[in-house]
Amino acid sequence: MTRHEASLDADYFEGMFRGTDDPWDLESSDYEREKYAHTLLALGSRHYELGFEVGCAKGVLTRGLAEHCRALLAIDISETALKAARERCETFDQISFARMAFPDEAPLGSAFDLIILSEVVYYWDDGDIGRAAEWIDTHLAEGGDLLLVHWTGETDYPQGGDEAVAKMRDALDAPLLVVAAERRDRYRLDLWRHAS
Repeated sequence: MTRHEASLDADYFEGMFRGTDDPWDLESSDYEREKYAHTLLALGSRHYELGFEVGCAKGVLTRGLAEHCRALLAIDISETALKAARERCETFDQISFARMAFPDEAPLGSAFDLIILSEVVYYWDDGDIGRAAEWIDTHLAEGGDLLLVHWTGETDYPQGGDEAVAKMRDALDAPLLVVAAERRDRYRLDLWRHAS
């Protein structure tokens, strides 16, 4: 399988979301339901003041994350996905949505005590992983959590799941404690806390 060399762009994701009602079976598969449940369980009973979800897609995980956050900013590169996410999450006043091509476009000023990178880092080339890490270093609050979840099977993305997580960890300068490093048959979950 030939991998993409550069980060996947907005056209790729718009094509996916316009091409089918449920790309990657985010809304319909047992695998996704179990993975989302595991993701939320990893957060435990902790509640966060301000969360930031990169790549919210159609908002399936976003709904669960809202229960853990007083305020949650969810972004995606696809306007089609965001439209569906807004509809799915319309009863949650604490969620705001924005179209951003992270890491080139990112929120300014705020310090987040939860940043979620679920199934996104492997879409980035090495340069974008480095830019994302620079932003995280300055926007993850002390004591805040960085949660990564990634498929570990074969892909044609710029990175594999294990490779993406390792490169992100190497690129981060912030002092991080490993809260969880868990593997399932088809994905891995990593939860790191900014040491205060």
